[in-house]
Amino acid sequence: MLKELVIAIEAYFRAHRFIVRHKLWKWILIPGLLYALLFVTGMWLFWTSSGSFLNWLFELMGIRAWLESMRSEWLNFLFITGSLIFRLILLFFYFSLFKYLFLIVGAPLFAYLSEKTESILEDRDYPFSMPQFLSDVWRGIRLALRNLLWQTVYTVTILLFSLVPVVGWVSPLIAFLVECYYYGFSMLDYSAERHKLSPSQSIAFISGQKGLAIGNGMVFYLLHLLPLVGWVLAPAYAVVAATLSLYHTKDNP
Repeated sequence: MLKELVIAIEAYFRAHRFIVRHKLWKWILIPGLLYALLFVTGMWLFWTSSGSFLNWLFELMGIRAWLESMRSEWLNFLFITGSLIFRLILLFFYFSLFKYLFLIVGAPLFAYLSEKTESILEDRDYPFSMPQFLSDVWRGIRLALRNLLWQTVYTVTILLFSLVPVVGWVSPLIAFLVECYYYGFSMLDYSAERHKLSPSQSIAFISGQKGLAIGNGMVFYLLHLLPLVGWVLAPAYAVVAATLSLYHTKDNP
């Protein structure tokens, strides 16, 4: 798995060189700018609403009144820390919903970009077929919805785990790794579909290469630490990097 993580991370550097060499910028910037706009808008809405939601929840549960009656600095510390962790996991959950919405909307472009990357690598053209293209897009949407369902189940479980004092502090890391895996899964599936793997075969194949999925998703999220530039580049770079990482794995088993 460590080797797969390294391959997935290195694939982003190779993706950059690949994009520059083959002048793929229009396929990077158009979805990237749309993604960045939606990301900024969504994050602002989340941050302004999540604080109000937590205050309402704690008032409803009577936690604030209980803490005031206890007058314990240690309990207040645990409460503040737990609130931050809970809010972080809510952020991951929101990001999941936003991410899958964008994956569904961007499925046609991402499928095309993955196919174009492999056609350049293989030096051959994939004949365009509208029925096949629509089938590929529908498959991507179905898998995105399937992943959203499972990730929601895991996220709710992690949210409950985060409420446990001290041991729940590792829950943001678990939530982050789950996020990385499912995003990377979506990126890798474009290549799996092109090689005629059924959805069930794709799930089994990618589950056996979790490092590639986690590594791809990890760099995607870390790119968000670069304001604007990272937000624009992250989605399409993830598609190209996923295609290159599978190609590299095939050539270097």
